[in-house]
Amino acid sequence: MNQGPLDLEQLAHTRGDNLTTIQSHILAEERKHPGASGTFSWILSALTLSAKVISAKIRRARIYDVLGALDSENVQGETQQKLDVIANETLLRCLGSRAGVAVVASEENEEPLIIQRNAEGDRPYVVLFDPLDGSSNLDVCGGVGTIFSILRHDRRTTKAEDSCLQPGKSQIAAGYILYGSSTVFVLTTGNGVNMFVLDPSIGAFLLVGENLMIPRKGKTYSVNEGNRATFPDGYQRYLDWAQANDYSSRYAGAMVADIHRTLLKGGVFFYPPTKKAPEGKLRLMYEANPMALIVEQAGGKAFAGKDRILDIAPKTLHQRTSVVIGSADEVDHVLRHL
Repeated sequence: MNQGPLDLEQLAHTRGDNLTTIQSHILAEERKHPGASGTFSWILSALTLSAKVISAKIRRARIYDVLGALDSENVQGETQQKLDVIANETLLRCLGSRAGVAVVASEENEEPLIIQRNAEGDRPYVVLFDPLDGSSNLDVCGGVGTIFSILRHDRRTTKAEDSCLQPGKSQIAAGYILYGSSTVFVLTTGNGVNMFVLDPSIGAFLLVGENLMIPRKGKTYSVNEGNRATFPDGYQRYLDWAQANDYSSRYAGAMVADIHRTLLKGGVFFYPPTKKAPEGKLRLMYEANPMALIVEQAGGKAFAGKDRILDIAPKTLHQRTSVVIGSADEVDHVLRHL
C-alpha cells in the first residue's frame, strides 16, 4: 500500500539519523569557539545563498537564454560567458551585504573591491573566488563550479590587494560548489573536510559526508592531453609510465569537477606548464590555493612543480601556477618523474 510523502521529522526517523543542514553545522562549529562573534558564520551563509541562486540560474539557463558568450573579455583575456557575469554579480551582492567582509576579489575583476574600509567585528575577512569555473561546459550541460578562499584582513595595510596576497597556508577556510547532477558544497575550515548536497525540495544543503579522506592511491589521472606535445619532459615521462601501468584518463574540463572526482575516488589532477602558459594556467589565489587546502585537509598532496602550493608567496593577485593535486601516492608518482 502506497504511503503519502514523509515530512522531514518522519524522514529523519526513517533514516535513523539527524538531518543536519550546513547552517546548523556551521553554528555547531561556532559554539566550539566561545569568543566567536558570528561574523564568519554569516560569511559562510552568504556563500551558501549564492550557491543556491547560481544553481537555480544554471538549471534554467537554456530556458532563459543565458548560455553562450558575451562580446567582452575578463581581466584574464578570456571571453566571458553570460553566466560568468551572473555568478560574479550574485557573489558580489551576497558578500557585499555581510558585516565583516572587508575585501572581495574575483577572478573576473582586475582589482579587489573594498567593501568596508573599517569592517565591523574584531576579525574582518577577505573573500576571494572564481565565480564559475569551467563555464565553457555550460553549453553542453557539463559540470561547472564555484571556488572560494577566505583570509583574515590585514588591517595594517591600506591597499586592498596587499591584504589579499597571503600564502595559501594562511587561509582560514576554503571550499567549492559543484553544479552537476546535484549541487554539492565541499567545505574546510582547517579542521577536516565536510560535504553537503542541496535538497531543492526544502532549499537546504544537507550534510552527507564528514571528515572526508581522499584514497591514498587511485589509478586515474586527469589532465588535458591535447596539450601533451608542449608539456615539459617530466610530465610526458609520467604519462608514458601511467599508461604502461594501466592508468585510466578522466578529464571533465572543469577543475571543480575533476578535483571532486579525485577527492572521492582517488587519483591525480595536474595542469603542467605549456608553451602557451609557461608559468601554468590556473590561478594561484582563486583556484590552486583553495583546492590545495581542501585536498591536504583530506590527506592528499598539492604541489606546483616540486613546491608545495600552500607555501608559495604570491606576488600578484592574478598569478598563474602549475598544479599537481590528489592522492598522496599518485602525486608522488608525478613528482618523481619531474
